[in-house]
Order: sequence, then C-alpha cells, then structure tokens
Amino acid sequence: MKSTMSRREALKLGANAAVTATMTPLFSANPIEAKSRSASAPDPPADICFLRAVDMANLIREKKLSAREVMQTHLQQISRVNSKVNAIVTLVGEEQLMAEAAAADESLAKGKLLGPLHGMPVGVKDLHETAGIRTTYGSPLHRDFVPDFDCRVVQREKAAGAIVIGKTNVPEFGLGSQTFNPVFGATRNPYNLTKTCGGSTGGGVVALACGMVPLADGSDMGGSLRNPPNFCNVVGIRTSPGRVPNVPTHLGWFTLSVPGPVARNVTDCAFFLSVLAGYDHHSPISIEQSGEQFRRPLERSFKGVRVAMFKDLGLPCDPEVKSAVAAQGKVFESLGCIVEEAEPDFSDANECFVAWRHWSTELAFGDLIATHGDQLNEYIHWHVQEARKLTGPYLAQVEAKRTALFQRMAAFMSKYEFFVLPVNQVLPFDVNVHYPTEIAGTKMENYIAWMKSAYYISTVGNPAMSVPCAFSQSGLPIGIQIVGRHHDDWGVLQLGYAFEQATNVGRRRPGIV
Repeated sequence: MKSTMSRREALKLGANAAVTATMTPLFSANPIEAKSRSASAPDPPADICFLRAVDMANLIREKKLSAREVMQTHLQQISRVNSKVNAIVTLVGEEQLMAEAAAADESLAKGKLLGPLHGMPVGVKDLHETAGIRTTYGSPLHRDFVPDFDCRVVQREKAAGAIVIGKTNVPEFGLGSQTFNPVFGATRNPYNLTKTCGGSTGGGVVALACGMVPLADGSDMGGSLRNPPNFCNVVGIRTSPGRVPNVPTHLGWFTLSVPGPVARNVTDCAFFLSVLAGYDHHSPISIEQSGEQFRRPLERSFKGVRVAMFKDLGLPCDPEVKSAVAAQGKVFESLGCIVEEAEPDFSDANECFVAWRHWSTELAFGDLIATHGDQLNEYIHWHVQEARKLTGPYLAQVEAKRTALFQRMAAFMSKYEFFVLPVNQVLPFDVNVHYPTEIAGTKMENYIAWMKSAYYISTVGNPAMSVPCAFSQSGLPIGIQIVGRHHDDWGVLQLGYAFEQATNVGRRRPGIV
C-alpha cells in the first residue's frame, strides 16, 4: 500500500491495536469532553509553566528545580486549561509521566545528565509516530493505532532526555491550516476561543501558548510551522530541507515537507532545533552539519544588513495584516538594517507547489480511495483526482519552472540577506469555518489558496520563521515572516531574535491562562 500512513510495515490500515494503559485520551470526538485530572490539586505556579525552556533546562541541570516538579505543574496546567482549547488530545498517564520524571531526577542525582532536554516535557504532533502512545493522524482510520516505533524526531527528543507528555492535535492527515478532525474536533485559538489556531501544528502551538508544554515539535509543507505561531503569538521556524531529517519517509528527496520546532520565543526555538537538527544517513538530502551550532549566542550586529520588505506579492491581503507587517520596517531600521521595498519574482510558485502537493498526496492515499474512499476527506479526493491528470512531461516542465524560480530567488537573496513578508494573508478566522473562501474581495480557488504567502516560500525551500509582531484592533495576533538565504537557518534565527528583543510582542499571554 503506497501510503505515508504505512511509513513502516508495522503501520497497518485498520490494525486493531488497543490503546495502551500508558496514555489517557482526553477527548471524545463529538462532543469534546475533557477528562478532568487532579481536580483538587492547587493551580500550578505560572513562573514554572511559562519559564523559557532554556532556563527550565538549566534549573533542572543545576538541581534547583526537579523534573518531578516540572512535570507536576505542567500536568496541573493541562488539567486547568486544555478543556478550553483542545490542544493535547492524547495524554500519557500521570503515573508513567511522574515515574519518568523521577527517573530523570535519580539519574541527575547520580551525576548522569541525559541530554540538553533532561527531564523536560515535550508535546509531539499527532502526525509523528510515538512508540506505545496513540498516533491517529487525526483520522478515524487510525483512532486506536499505537505504533511500536518512534519516528526520528521523537527519537532525538528522547535521546536528549525529553519526556513525551502527549500528542497534540492536527487537521485530518495534516491537510489544511485549520486544526480540526473527526476524531477530536477543533483546537481553539487561546487569544479568542471563537477563532482558529491555524494548522497543521495547531495543537502544539496552542499547548505552548497556554503553558501546557515548554516545547513542541511540528512539521511544515505549506506553512504548518509558521501559520499557527502567527495566529497564536509564538515562534516557529520552517527549517531548510534536510536540516531536520524526515525519517521514515517514502519520499527521501522530497523538499516541500520538513519537520521542525515551535516555541514561545526565538531562544527556545534555536535550543530545540539544536536537538532536532543534524546529519542522518537515512535521509539523502540530510545536511552534514551538527545541530549543536544552534546553541551559540544569538546576538549579532545587523548594521548595514540589507533587508527586502515585501510590496504586495501580487496577492490579496487583509489590510490590517498588510499594514501591521509593513510597519515593522522601522524596527529593522532601528537594528541598523538597510530596508528596501522589494520582492522576488514568484511566477510559477503556485503552479509548482500545487502540482507537487497533488502528486505526493496521491502517492500517500491513492490506493485508499478505492477501499476507504468514504472515510477520506474532500481534500484528499481532490488532490488524488487532480494528480491523476498529471503527466510525466508536465511534471518535468513544473520542475524546470521550480528550478528557474529557485535561481531567481537565489539571485534576489544575493542582494538582500533577508526577505520580510506576512506569514498569512488573513487574521485568525472563525473556528467553524474550514478555510477562507475570500480575501479582500478576491475569491480563493481552493482550500489552500489563502496560504500562498507561506507556501511560496516552501516551494523555493529557503528557511523562514514566524515571529510575533503585532495585535489586530480586535486583539488577534499577527506574525511577521523572516526568510533567509539558502541553508541560512542560523541567520534567520539571529534576525528573529533581534526583532523579538526590539518588540517584545510575544510576551503577551492569552487571557485564559
């Protein structure tokens, strides 16, 4: 079966794997119901749940804060807040989590540091396989699936000493940038519970924003490591393809989809990336650089650095989003940057992205259409139908256009070290709306058309991150997208850090916490 759902032979469609006792599912599909945990426990101290992850790790390492205390306070925060937002959809059992935290404390007492994330809780995206913990992909087909292996991202988290606290909500099979599915329902924006949090890393981002986890992992094809942070006032970086190995996968040379980190601030994002990044011989595009480089100090002078500020990208944009992002040019100037209004020629970017998304989705789900078509959503059906119209000669032309696009981008970035544009063209929209059908009077042609400002960057493969920059008049977060040169993830993090320090917008917490 040619499906990304069967990334390993053990992952079988319809396998009746029982949900193990090592987890506590928090939500039923309809209606969403929270299973209250430790209801009589006192509220956790916010100064622990909202510590920077780097500071939390240091306090644990210095034995000034125990892993048990960290775990207990996060479990209490989940009990208090999660039922309001539906971010963590499968929670590992408290007894097991506390036992793992105790083991981390005992190891440290014996002088053994397990790694940079020693004893730290981490939220794992429900598209990432976790041994012994339910992984549903947001699909009824896998409602009770429990893998017997960890994907590479989770392996690296555990090797660094992290404790997987649970799984975070996603759109069904990760398709679309609105986090809802038939298994768990929708995840809500903590800044306005009537709005979407974006997707597909929506659950992880909301868990971060609400102090339920200090770090969360994610992935990005069309914007999933950028759109939710943009909507929820946190940080995420779409890493260069090969920076974080996408293992296992059927498409080793595929560059549109990448794993990566989300965090509450740029320092934590870089810290987490230092764990996730690094060479892996199982990935043919893996970058042969150590992840440890991302633990260096982020401070840098930007005097004289040339930054291109978008004009309009030829795309419709909510006026409030456009003006908020454009206004940030003054911040970059205050950092010493030379800011000019300019943008690359993104001709053919839409055609290239959509064609390869059709192609990869058909590979993943094409065989299932005949046998389980009634259980696959409309997005999958559309992609498969369109993919089957593609021909070899047409895809060759598409790849030639994409190569020309990459070369135009490289020429543009040889003049400018960074390119700044909106992450999304819209503000967070109604949580009951599947996707925007219109922006500023322009009709959207399909369910992903409103995400072009994000997936144009995916198409060229440059590293890009979302950093909080403003709030709308109605109190909704707006992020800015910083794009760097080919493989310059470090430079993107450095400029993101400088921008963050100059604005401090990301420090504003949701009212519900």
